[in-house]
Amino acid sequence: MSKHALQIRGLGKRYDIGAAAQRHNSFRDLLEDKLRSLRAGKRAAPNQFWALNNASFDVEHGENVGIIGLNGAGKSTMLKILSRITEPTAGSAVIDGRVGALLEVGTGFHAELTGRENVFLYGSILGMRREEVARKFDAIVEFSGIEKFIDTPVKRYSSGMYVRLAFSVAAHLEPDILLLDEVLAVGDLAFQRKCIDHAKELQKRDATIMFVSHNMFSIKTMCDRVIYLRKGEVQYDGPVEGGIELYEKDCRMTELSWTGTKPEEWPIYITGCELLDGDGAPKTMFDFGERMKIRLHYDVRKAVKDPNFIIAFIRSDGVAVCNYNPETDGVSMGYVDRPGTLTIDLPPQKLVAEMYSIWVLIREPGFAQILSGQIATTFHVRHPLFNTHFGTFHESALSWEVSTDEQPAQERIASGQR
Repeated sequence: MSKHALQIRGLGKRYDIGAAAQRHNSFRDLLEDKLRSLRAGKRAAPNQFWALNNASFDVEHGENVGIIGLNGAGKSTMLKILSRITEPTAGSAVIDGRVGALLEVGTGFHAELTGRENVFLYGSILGMRREEVARKFDAIVEFSGIEKFIDTPVKRYSSGMYVRLAFSVAAHLEPDILLLDEVLAVGDLAFQRKCIDHAKELQKRDATIMFVSHNMFSIKTMCDRVIYLRKGEVQYDGPVEGGIELYEKDCRMTELSWTGTKPEEWPIYITGCELLDGDGAPKTMFDFGERMKIRLHYDVRKAVKDPNFIIAFIRSDGVAVCNYNPETDGVSMGYVDRPGTLTIDLPPQKLVAEMYSIWVLIREPGFAQILSGQIATTFHVRHPLFNTHFGTFHESALSWEVSTDEQPAQERIASGQR
């Protein structure tokens, strides 16, 4: 076995876009493109896009490495090259060991076949012999937790059931290198923890795990090191905390893509967000029970009457823990037609210790159409005891009262009382 599980040198992937992507290249065209690429180095021509550019790093056997970055950073492209789904345009990747990859939910599954049949189909795609799949079949199904539906066609499965079964097959491949791309985001929290525990067991057997995720809770739990990608290039390679700090910084003021809105058409949008303690001092790390103020700066392209500024707290594992908005608090924003500042004074925070993102959705009155949606900033809550095992928040009970029965239990039974 060589020193490194992965040796990545100058790895890059270029895509043609627009008309160039539709051209059927002759050998002459390909030769001209190669010469043009060599002259330009790795600078993209106007009709080309480098999804991954000049990535170099080593991964040791037994390492758990997170690959993080914003959408379009090149994370999935990296794993597709390493799993040999996509050929690199430049550079090389030397891989030492058996590779198992789970890159997209349902990849390798046939919708008309049952879960049982797909276990054998997907296992063979991953490189397992039929005898090996048969030997591990009961363990695969038990781990997935969908025993009742194993003989049901997978076209009737939910996305969560898909990923449970697919992950279970991939994990029981007993790979030397396991590549995971955001798939755990589909499963419920209990299954995510189960997968994380299984990944740790693989690591004890010296398996290497490359894990792409936007879920910083999973990254912190699973990984010892992160590689941070920005626009296809490696910007950071080191301890988890430093990589997450870069990710948090780049997340600020980014759009929430799922809202279906276009930033250039937003009538109102957030331009800045400040977090302050009860005395008005800037802060991003709050102690449990501490007061918090949020100060939002916004700009206006088009006047809106009574816009509803919804400030949502989202835990790092994607759980929406609470939100504040003027409409449910009986506050009218009036006619907003010029830039301004909105300050929200919050009660003492009883959230458990974790990292949280603040999402700001601006809606029309009555929680109607979304006008804009952004990730404003992030913050942390700390406490020596209260963490996610206590739920999302902790509040003390008003009182505890203990009373005892007048008669001992044995005497009640003897006298016929129940």
